[in-house]
Amino acid sequence: MLIFTRTSIASLVVSSAVSLIVCLAQPVWASDSRFQLPSPELQALVDAPRGPEFRLGPKNKTGLLVNIPGLPSIAEIAQAELKLAGLRIHPKFRTATRSSFSDGLSLLDIPSGKTRKVTGLPNKIKIADMAWSADEKWLAFSVWGRNGVELWLLDVKQASARPLIYEKLNAVMGAGFSWLNGSDQLLVRLLPRSQKPAPVEPRVPPGPNLQETRGGKLAQTRTYPDLLKNAHDADMLDWQLQTQLATVHLDGSVRRFGPVMTLSKVLASPDGKWVLTTQLKRPYSYQLPWERFGHLIEVWGTDGKKLKTVADVVMRERLPSANEVVQAGPRNFAWRNDQPATLYWVEAHGAEADANARISDVLWQHGVPFGGTPQKLMDLPWRFNQVLWGNDHVALVTESSAKTRETRTWRIQPGAPFTKPDLLFNRKTEDQYSNPGTPIMELNQYGRSVIRLTSDEQSMFLTGVGASPEGDRPFLDRYFIPTEKGIRLWRSKAPYYEEVLGVLDDQGHQIITSREAADERPNLFLRNLAGTAAPKALTNYPHPTPKFRGIQKRQIHYEREDGVSLSATLYLPPGYDEKRDGPRPMLMWAYPREFKSAESAGQLSGSMYKFNRINVQGPQVMLARGYTVLDGFSMPIIGEGRKEPNDTFIEQLKMNAEAAVDEVVKLGVADRHRIAIGGHSYGAFMAANLLAHTSLFKAGIARSGAYNRSLTPFGFQSEDRNYWRAFNTYKEMSPFNYADDIDVPLLLIHGEDDNNPGTFPMQSERMYQALQGLGTPSRLVMLPYESHFYRARESLMHMLWEQDQWLNRYVKNAKPTTK
Repeated sequence: MLIFTRTSIASLVVSSAVSLIVCLAQPVWASDSRFQLPSPELQALVDAPRGPEFRLGPKNKTGLLVNIPGLPSIAEIAQAELKLAGLRIHPKFRTATRSSFSDGLSLLDIPSGKTRKVTGLPNKIKIADMAWSADEKWLAFSVWGRNGVELWLLDVKQASARPLIYEKLNAVMGAGFSWLNGSDQLLVRLLPRSQKPAPVEPRVPPGPNLQETRGGKLAQTRTYPDLLKNAHDADMLDWQLQTQLATVHLDGSVRRFGPVMTLSKVLASPDGKWVLTTQLKRPYSYQLPWERFGHLIEVWGTDGKKLKTVADVVMRERLPSANEVVQAGPRNFAWRNDQPATLYWVEAHGAEADANARISDVLWQHGVPFGGTPQKLMDLPWRFNQVLWGNDHVALVTESSAKTRETRTWRIQPGAPFTKPDLLFNRKTEDQYSNPGTPIMELNQYGRSVIRLTSDEQSMFLTGVGASPEGDRPFLDRYFIPTEKGIRLWRSKAPYYEEVLGVLDDQGHQIITSREAADERPNLFLRNLAGTAAPKALTNYPHPTPKFRGIQKRQIHYEREDGVSLSATLYLPPGYDEKRDGPRPMLMWAYPREFKSAESAGQLSGSMYKFNRINVQGPQVMLARGYTVLDGFSMPIIGEGRKEPNDTFIEQLKMNAEAAVDEVVKLGVADRHRIAIGGHSYGAFMAANLLAHTSLFKAGIARSGAYNRSLTPFGFQSEDRNYWRAFNTYKEMSPFNYADDIDVPLLLIHGEDDNNPGTFPMQSERMYQALQGLGTPSRLVMLPYESHFYRARESLMHMLWEQDQWLNRYVKNAKPTTK
């Protein structure tokens, strides 16, 4: 067994020979524990060019094409990182750590289709966050420079970029900048000018680290990662968050205002005269992430004077163990996007939502500078979900109930708060076929996102994925608000999958879409719905991996034993014919989901016509090695009425898998005795359970999973009962408890720095120890510096090598059995 300490691993990073922990019962490969490269065809998938991202400007005349470089190296991922109160912070740059950047920008003129490359950018630039000005003349963006986060400005007319200021941003909590009142200036979070050095952890501790509870009500405290451990951590969190606000004009002039704050959030009023600040408040908790700390919410003027403390929120320490639990009192403070300076918030009548309650939440508003009394906008029987602002006559408020799986959208008139709300949409959240879509939004004169209304203010545009029994077919509707009825303007048609990115005119005739097909990567098109002309192509990106053209994709439908309708996406290698070539070894991949009705569980999702993009973290990569693949096969866990889905989790899991295996065998695309099961996160949990409770599979791959539910005692996924109240359910669902029933090889892969609640690396380590002790063929791969999803090129290459080797050894070349 080879085990390397973090220190030894870090030293190997520098010498480009990074080690990873690989624990083997009987070492059979990679005994030197170095990163391995998979076969050339798998390497080509990892290094395939990534298409640019498209961001439409607020005036619908210019598009921003954001170039995305290749994957970061392990050396980049291994840079120093602080883990404080659920945050991961780059200590040098004072920003949230990230690995996704752009290294180039281009501008697309929508009417002409011409593209201009942005000049003024240095080589190897790391562009992080971006924001259009309301007039579409400017784009502000942040850059990771040598000594911190810099603010840059792009002149759209000149297609040139330059640094706007040289003072560094604090981007620990957000981008660190936003437009202030449209297009003339920005609100920025700057590092304090005379901040003391970062606190140094004492070599000799002043005393023990103490925690205490004095009893009380049952509390909901899930297994959060990266929590504070001691007083030094708390001091370091304060130091990292310390910020001073400032306004920045387009000429680069900077005006700081207000005191230095331990700032977690700041929102400028649309008119740019006020800012809403949220500061963390001591004492901090060692059991909770920063979101549940106490915080102070204040309104400041941009002249540096405090107007009012609007809320002093205590730590949310003891919340009941249930879904939709909130702290009693006010929350969700923000500005109305359609008014110069009107604050809104939600106030809970009780911590726990009650499906039968008359009121759970109340939506309020109050104009600044807070003359008179607050106005009630709406009583909500269910929990507040969101509000989309249009104007004084149109705002859409959505409420939802997790218990009943329902959602309702109301139209209110915030300019006439005593007007009775109109119910526009009411549906089950699981029923995607009835989803009416979401309003298309636009930036208003303040640079804030509001509902795109027609000039007569009588209509809005809705768009959505268009789930249907024939697969997803995105659509564009025009919805008439007075009559509460819509008309369909356009819908995607075979053989393409096409979705609306923007509406260019008041009638919804001119639209921009992204269109793709099975062998065509997404490209941008300009459509005129009022005419008969063919759509105009704005981009023409080639296939990133032309060797993989011809992948066959089918949507298959079948039923499980109890009659529930199921579906899956079947992928077949290019040129494969089941009648000619016969059954192949197969990799099956899924993720369980909970439902309250069999009807909703049987609904179809996805599209036959989406581009066959090969996600290297998905199962389709094995097509390159000759396997057939069943991806996303239905894995519903249903609990109708008052039944809890998880009380029959294993029973339903087995039925889902048996039905899928029977179907692919019947179709002749899979050899029943050479099928592997795999999954990531909750899918890994599923895979381990299927190996423990069925004999359907020859091997398994489980990545970043959890296997012992006693280590997540206060809930997981949608399970809101705790371990002690649902002891048998937790016990039966834990594959760790049935490790002695797993008699086929299981490959466990986990990020060493997993930051996902509930999937601590310990989960895979303990599962491996159980399998190793029981003599089951197993392998544990701990990827250094990786989180819940893996980011480094070396890590992904090695992950594919591990999976390929595992499947080759235990599935592709497995001897047929009569099992």
